[in-house]
Amino acid sequence: MGIKPLAGIRVLDLTNVLAGPFCCHQLAHLGAEVIKVETPGRGDLARQLGSDPALNKAGMGVSFLAQNAGKQSVTLNLKDPRGKALFLRLLKTADVLVENFRPGVMDRLGLDYDAVKDTRPDLIYCAISGFGQDGPWVHRPAYDQIIQGVSGVMAITGDRESAPLRVGYPVADTVGGLTAAMAVSAALNARPRGAFIDCSMLEAVMATMGWAISNHLIAGQDPQANGNENPTSAPSGTFQAGDGPINIAANKDEQWVLLTDYLGVPELRERADYATREDRKANRHALRAELERSLAAHSTRDLAKALNKIGVPAGAVLDVPEVLEHPQISQRGFLERFDDVPGVGRTIEMVATGIKLDGKAPHVDEPPPELGQHNREIWTGLGMSEEELDRLIQEGVI
Repeated sequence: MGIKPLAGIRVLDLTNVLAGPFCCHQLAHLGAEVIKVETPGRGDLARQLGSDPALNKAGMGVSFLAQNAGKQSVTLNLKDPRGKALFLRLLKTADVLVENFRPGVMDRLGLDYDAVKDTRPDLIYCAISGFGQDGPWVHRPAYDQIIQGVSGVMAITGDRESAPLRVGYPVADTVGGLTAAMAVSAALNARPRGAFIDCSMLEAVMATMGWAISNHLIAGQDPQANGNENPTSAPSGTFQAGDGPINIAANKDEQWVLLTDYLGVPELRERADYATREDRKANRHALRAELERSLAAHSTRDLAKALNKIGVPAGAVLDVPEVLEHPQISQRGFLERFDDVPGVGRTIEMVATGIKLDGKAPHVDEPPPELGQHNREIWTGLGMSEEELDRLIQEGVI
């Protein structure tokens, strides 16, 4: 099983779709007990999202499966006074609450931080939203692509012809979720415990843009869309080899020397256009064309091995199936496998986390849950009788 640093911590996951569920996905893999509180009858919207229509219809969409393994699912109508009362009973047993409703929703339910902190004074309450809990955009709906657009990410993604361009996966949602998980983990270490965490997806994404933003704030240079070129150095970017693209990062002068020697073009170092790092940056496109004439004689895989061996960072440009099959991923425990998953009816694999603890990849024991799968276990564990549970299910409270 390996180390579980959050063992004994109970998290109530009131989140939907991606940013919030991804936050709680990290916490579950670190050992927390995560109870996903879902709306009766439909649950997390992600249950209906993904590339497999049959799974969407079954309420086990791929988008849900991707970040809900290891969680328990209960259903509860928080708009019903009986549901709200039951939730507060559950809250007394929890250490953390995570929600990603639009600001104001939890307030209208009477479940905002000020309303519940007396129920559990040491509660860590994490509210994830697109723009934070205040400001002129506070009530705007926020989806990943909206955040990518307003944050400046799209403006610097692609090249001069293709920008603005969306990043190819939900970077704002996942960065927001990771930021929230980091903040929750830190707050759990505080003594005394108890905090309200306001996690803005917009600010979380912009925090990861520190290099680009600092060029504007400090150097007075507005970030540009540089495509596959590294604006800080040259030759550094994506180059065309004999059988496909390869990334080469000769960022240091000594790597520039090693690269040109390996390719048999040391004379390039004598050219005034390429004499210094700044010269190479200013003439990067001409330099790329010069290098690609020599690179055309090499395959990407052989070239990557050879360049890395001499100390020039390089790597082939892989697609997702290729990298998943590579031993660097397949042999390090990055993927989780669950057999005969309820509601799915077959074996599934999914990603875990990007860390190892004491040499072992964190994993969870159970696959993603069916909607309300743990109702009986959780609610009777709070002292509810089977008869009462059945009645509340019939009346739509659970």
